[in-house]
Amino acid sequence: MKYLGLAYFAPEKFAAMAPAEVQALVSQCPALDEKMRATGKVLVSASLGDVEHWVTLRPRGGKTQVSDGPFTESKEMVGGLFIIEADSREEAVRLAAMHPAATLGEAGGWGVELIPMDFFLAAN
Repeated sequence: MKYLGLAYFAPEKFAAMAPAEVQALVSQCPALDEKMRATGKVLVSASLGDVEHWVTLRPRGGKTQVSDGPFTESKEMVGGLFIIEADSREEAVRLAAMHPAATLGEAGGWGVELIPMDFFLAAN
């Protein structure tokens, strides 16, 4: 089964951290990401771009309306995603626990949401 992992952060908490704290935290991510990819179970892994470049598309009055920024307002924002293939929920949790947002960044409000996917189409 395939699982979508959404890596969250709390922008206000992250912004309250000293630049040196942010750098110390972020510098640990590449090694953890590589450890996760080395399992051979990671199909996609990506950090998302700055929120000021996001757009949201919604149907409105029979047309597509495009607006700036994320549509939902919350205390946490998605900062990255990954898709893994696991033989069980337990394996998926073990793999997702390797992601930096699941192991680091408590001060920045990091966390991972793991969602089973009903289907998956790979782009060519």
